[in-house]
Amino acid sequence: MEKLGLHETLEMHEILNFKSLCLSKASIMNGLVQDQELKNILLQDMSSGREQIQRLQEILVNQGVKK
Repeated sequence: MEKLGLHETLEMHEILNFKSLCLSKASIMNGLVQDQELKNILLQDMSSGREQIQRLQEILVNQGVKK
């Protein structure tokens, strides 16, 4: 993978922050939801969100950027 530019690195950080916020919100909402189907959707979203956050962190680390 080629080295990211400064602007791209900043965009990656913004996406990472957004994904982290979405994961927190889904986690909180999961505790409040009664409907099992909606709970399952939130659990799937949380799982994919964790994977996406991990991947973004890996990309940033490989670029030499601290988390």
